[in-house]
Amino acid sequence: MKRILQGAQRIAGWSLRTALVTIPFALIVLTAYSHAQTYTVVHAFTGGGDGQYPWTGLTMDRAGNLYGTTVSGGGGACTGDFGTGCGVVFKLSHTASGWVFAPLHVFTGSNDGQAPLSRLIFGPDGRLYGATANGGSGSCSTEWGSGCGIVFSLSPPQNACKSVLCPWTERIIYHFQGQFDGGVPIGDLAFDQAGNLYGTTIVRGANGAGVVYKLSPSNGEWTQTIVWAFTDYGDGGHPWGGVVFDSTGNLYGTTAAGGYLDQGECYEGCGTVFQLTPSDSSWTENTLHTFNGSDGGFSAADLIFDSAGNLYGNTTSGGSNNGGTVFELTPSGGMWTFSSLFTDLSNGIQGGPWATMTIDKSGNLLGTRKSGGLYGAGTVFMMTQTGGMWMLTDLHAFSGGTDGGNPSGSVTLDAGGNVYGTALLDGLYGKGVIFQITP
Repeated sequence: MKRILQGAQRIAGWSLRTALVTIPFALIVLTAYSHAQTYTVVHAFTGGGDGQYPWTGLTMDRAGNLYGTTVSGGGGACTGDFGTGCGVVFKLSHTASGWVFAPLHVFTGSNDGQAPLSRLIFGPDGRLYGATANGGSGSCSTEWGSGCGIVFSLSPPQNACKSVLCPWTERIIYHFQGQFDGGVPIGDLAFDQAGNLYGTTIVRGANGAGVVYKLSPSNGEWTQTIVWAFTDYGDGGHPWGGVVFDSTGNLYGTTAAGGYLDQGECYEGCGTVFQLTPSDSSWTENTLHTFNGSDGGFSAADLIFDSAGNLYGNTTSGGSNNGGTVFELTPSGGMWTFSSLFTDLSNGIQGGPWATMTIDKSGNLLGTRKSGGLYGAGTVFMMTQTGGMWMLTDLHAFSGGTDGGNPSGSVTLDAGGNVYGTALLDGLYGKGVIFQITP
């Protein structure tokens, strides 16, 4: 467990940087967008009621409003490497005069949960769904706090709210016990067409290496079943990212470790890409790729599909300078072919992309990396394909000053091509920022 969480320990150490350096933002010309990008800080977290340290990316509704979470701050008696407070769920409302920030829910720890590290999603019922890494029940202990975590939903107020501060109603869907059911859920959640909810935990389960789980609703209650319990060997172990469905109901994801122990540059295995296929009442696991260090290691993000059925993902480490990779898996005749698209993403171990990438309508890949770039504090990047070759360009290089630093979340696009995201650290108050990049 200690080694699996070493990346979080490094990031927590970065939060000790307090100097606010003002550096002019570079306007980068890109052929894919044909003109300059403008970077704007939409909100700088204060560490008070608005929370602090936004680990995940943002979720956009149909009206263009943004939703997200912070690891800590807000309230409650929680403590961890990211300071005090149990975390916040927030909303940014898009108005004619700009953006209005409002907290929707402030976690209090214990039964209520602590440290939401799973990106929010909307369910078929219109509620927001997410998970907290800690809080709840069980004896799990991480850098973020204690407890084995929860899955929750948030419902908007039933009556029209005339105030900015309109809390949503939280419902606890599941408390992890840290036993065969798993513990510490941090990956993104996914719904199937029947309304069942799927996710992962990084530890516990039958073999201690984490699980893929399913939550099924019935008569207002949710029942958990285990889809797969990882062994830490050929199937991998400790999935930090969530799972994604294909059109036929198969699940795909990555593990941060395992595969083969003591392989390549990874002490506990470099991780795997896996497929889970449903059959009657059980699932069959198929390992699509085992990382060996040179082609990547410690993948912490979800996979994504393009329109042709190819899978894309990234790793935080490995590659030519151990700074992370971007990869593609192409299906053909029931087999999958692995290709490295980019293998030199940062100048620090586990400083590559931690978050799921986003595909724009032109097929470009957009993401974030925690370190590297012009100032060493991470970047928002875009990868474009020309003549079968992929080229990476930074849309913004974080300075670690008022613009923020060390982004760990995914980016979100609106219909106009604007890019929205979060930076985990720094900003005006040193607690992270929400940003917009305008083409």
